[in-house]
Amino acid sequence: MRQYIPLVLLTGFVILNAAAILVGSHLLSPTRPTAVKSTPYESGMPPLGDTRQRFSVKFYLIAMLFIVFDIETVFMIPWAVTFRQLGLFGLIEMLVFIVILLVGYVYAWKRGALEWE
Repeated sequence: MRQYIPLVLLTGFVILNAAAILVGSHLLSPTRPTAVKSTPYESGMPPLGDTRQRFSVKFYLIAMLFIVFDIETVFMIPWAVTFRQLGLFGLIEMLVFIVILLVGYVYAWKRGALEWE
């Protein structure tokens, strides 16, 4: 158990230090609340309308399509790293992968999923 004493001491020091910093900043910081400071800030514009407005389904569809096509690049990075070892077989596999994604992209485009109304 003696070998864990430094770890316990370090953990205790970190917790005490974090608590001291939070309490110290709360006690030492000046607080002068005003109406301007209490308003929410978003993109430099005053908020308009209700914050609980509903978004169109198109918004979520475009977000999902963006994620799908963004993940495509994540799959291409390891392929690019091992491209020389994979040879022609790896190239054909990636071309099939890209063609499948391209067919899906064209399908979504033709169905109007990418049009913002």
